[in-house]
Amino acid sequence: MNKKIALLLGAALLFAGFAQAAEKPLIRIGARVFTEQTVLAEITAQYLRANGFDVRVTSGLGSNIARQAQETGQLDLMWEYTGVSLVSYNHVDQRMPSAAATYAKVKELDAQKGLIWLTPSKFSNTYALGLPRQVAEAYPQVNSISDLNQVLRNERDSHHLVALDTEFANRPDGLVGLKAMYDLQVNRANIRQMDAGLVYTAMHNNQVFAGLVYTTDGRLNAFKLKLLEDDKHYFPDYTAAPVVRKAVLDANPQLASLLKPLAEQLDDETMRQLNAKVDVEHQNPTAVAAAFLREQPLNSEGQP
Repeated sequence: MNKKIALLLGAALLFAGFAQAAEKPLIRIGARVFTEQTVLAEITAQYLRANGFDVRVTSGLGSNIARQAQETGQLDLMWEYTGVSLVSYNHVDQRMPSAAATYAKVKELDAQKGLIWLTPSKFSNTYALGLPRQVAEAYPQVNSISDLNQVLRNERDSHHLVALDTEFANRPDGLVGLKAMYDLQVNRANIRQMDAGLVYTAMHNNQVFAGLVYTTDGRLNAFKLKLLEDDKHYFPDYTAAPVVRKAVLDANPQLASLLKPLAEQLDDETMRQLNAKVDVEHQNPTAVAAAFLREQPLNSEGQP
């Protein structure tokens, strides 16, 4: 009889364990198709798993596909950038006076679509035009986009190539607006569209005169690329923050407090270092994320 009771008790405990595992709330994280998004998604996934969530990551997404998936409930959480939401998703042409104003505006607009912006990070991954080291040394007078444009205008016969990633070339906050604001002397003959990672390779190998870069990319320092001043302030602020569906946040309100200290650990230099580990040192993003969380431990309440 005691043996039968023990077996029944063991079975009950086993079933309870399965039930508890099955009850873990599921969070579906999306990541766009560049290194920083992969790293952020992996850090967040590992962190939330350690805090009792079942997490699935879908990476390699284009901006519009990722946004549509979140709006339609196929993805629950994304690390989004304020400038992308402002211009690309909400079609706001008005220039915001500050990063805080940009964040407040997208928080308001996206809330109407059931998407909640949580505490922002301390980094802004904005676009910039940059020069390879050899070009920067040959043209020390080029320090801004206007300076670059003057060279492109004066040396039109030199076929100076400008490398852009394909997404930027086709986005409303991308090439079309940049050309209009600066009267930028680029056209089909001297533009080279390519994968974002290949832009850096082309610049590092001195195959192009200038290229579009991200200001938190780890290859900026490694490849000694020179950032040009956006002297007409074309690019909006691109502060990153976790954005979660309201239905998911209502069901799991602890997400806000959990993700707040994680976001606050991430500043420009930290993101450059994390991105460099993947793009320059060729470390696996999963390992990079795990090392970051070991070095910046956060407890179950999300506090450092």
